[in-house]
Amino acid sequence: MDLKKTNAPVNTITYDRNKVDQSTENIYESISIIARRAEQINTEIKKELIDKLEEFATYNDSLEEIFENKEQIEVSKFYEKLPKPHALAVQEWLADKIYVRNTEEENQ
Repeated sequence: MDLKKTNAPVNTITYDRNKVDQSTENIYESISIIARRAEQINTEIKKELIDKLEEFATYNDSLEEIFENKEQIEVSKFYEKLPKPHALAVQEWLADKIYVRNTEEENQ
């Protein structure tokens, strides 16, 4: 997922309920799918952020020497300005980029 190219809203917006539940015909099922995808996106972003911050980490044993690492601050600011995972998940859902498989229907 390329976070720089996303056009998901940073602020909270209202979505048309009919568009959200269009593919499942059940608003609760749609929200559940979006929530699961948001958790996946959050995990990906968190892992990516930790990896980038570890590149700039300095390990000191003394508490007296605390340095401000400019690179870490810039990386953190970038990730703070990103849209929230739920906004990214809703955008993917409305653009039909999320594949959903219902295992209950397959078993019957």
